[in-house]
Amino acid sequence: MKEGYELIYQRPKTLTDTRMHYCPGCFHSTMHKLMMEVVEEMDLQENTIGVCPVGCSVFAYEYMNIDVQEAAHGRAAAVATGIKRIHPDKLVFSYQGDGDLAAIGTAETIHACNRGENFTFIFINNGIYGMTGGQMAPTTLVGQKTSTSPYGREPAKVGLPLKMAEIVSRFGRVAYVERVSCNTAANARKAKKAVRKAFEYQLQKLGTTFIEVASNCPSQWKCTPEESLDWIKDHVLPYFPLGVFKEPEKKEK
Repeated sequence: MKEGYELIYQRPKTLTDTRMHYCPGCFHSTMHKLMMEVVEEMDLQENTIGVCPVGCSVFAYEYMNIDVQEAAHGRAAAVATGIKRIHPDKLVFSYQGDGDLAAIGTAETIHACNRGENFTFIFINNGIYGMTGGQMAPTTLVGQKTSTSPYGREPAKVGLPLKMAEIVSRFGRVAYVERVSCNTAANARKAKKAVRKAFEYQLQKLGTTFIEVASNCPSQWKCTPEESLDWIKDHVLPYFPLGVFKEPEKKEK
């Protein structure tokens, strides 16, 4: 650092000094940074275990300087359950996309939440299969065009987009559910606060914690990063509203 300058930010030691492969404008890199800042601030680098399945997050272990276990497509919740039960005092999270968590991994997601497994879901919802060719996902919006819905999603044929935050908040053993986004600086700061709350509740052994991120995919949405932010504001957030859907009740003193 140059003499006379004040250091106001530096890369957290929980992120490796590696250039990320994510497409320009993608929220994956932003969420990696926010999550690892929280891990460092909570001094949990040596006690955190991530689980990342197949999808755009499959190389997260190259960027997160923590212990990370790769899982088969859709099986992150099952793997995270096993790890957390063996290491109950570790901070454990799964990091999953919508095709993984809400399609091939629906059963694992639902039953882990129903059991109240004490780990944190980080759910990146960009409404499309980003890595495998831009196919329609369970969260693809009505009318949204994808490689497998070239004329737009038709509810009469494939149903409505799944609102996973609302769904899992109904389970009695789920402690905390919030939907966030990184489409603005203010929302990114809120996303970081939500991640910290989820991790804190997990360490208090309150049950399952679930953070859904209303995200983007400029490459498969066939738009610029700037245009993807407008799409989130105008189309995604009206259907997937941000906010807390469930939080532990405060105990009276």
